[in-house]
Amino acid sequence: MEEIEIVATTVEQAIEKAEAQLGLSRDQFKVEVMIEEKAGVLGLGSRDAVIRVIPIEPERARPEPVERAGVEVAANVLDTLLELLGVTGEVEVLSDEIPLSFDITGEDLGILIGRRGQTLASLEYITKLIVTRRLEAWLPLSVDVAGYKKRRCDSLQRLAMYLAEQVKTKRGAITMEPMPAGERRIVHLALADNPDVTTHSIGEGESRKVVVMLRQS
Repeated sequence: MEEIEIVATTVEQAIEKAEAQLGLSRDQFKVEVMIEEKAGVLGLGSRDAVIRVIPIEPERARPEPVERAGVEVAANVLDTLLELLGVTGEVEVLSDEIPLSFDITGEDLGILIGRRGQTLASLEYITKLIVTRRLEAWLPLSVDVAGYKKRRCDSLQRLAMYLAEQVKTKRGAITMEPMPAGERRIVHLALADNPDVTTHSIGEGESRKVVVMLRQS
């Protein structure tokens, strides 16, 4: 995979766009900051950030049988985790192609989602670690619960469009509630090409949130 250049309002937003465009996680590519963003004064002298993204080549090619085995291994890992958690659910394979995709269906699965999807994010992370350990190879995979991620993505995209109109109408910035990185990325991408508003993130750790503001001329 060849290196690419990404332009965005901030370096962070450029990195998030690179993750979405390449379908890679942050630890799978190197970032060279070519131009740092500049806020400017009253819109004068501002500039976007430009980064060069260089995908990291794996140390060795992953044999195709490992990818096929990944579906069975990941499904077994999820079944085991559900049993240990005392949760009744069925693991469904949504995609057996990279990235692997799974959905857990059943009744009363809110405990697997948690507040703002934090428990689900932890479940997916643990699953990735165990699968990687068993296969001795890294496989990208996604875990969902009762279609939560899809519904949340659609909801955030609609909210982003609504807030963009509010910012445009009221001529003032709006700060969203704290969200995990994956959800902030959805908002950034939803408004990335909006001619009237732009976005950036503020805060640290779990308190990090997205600000929607007017795009300066």
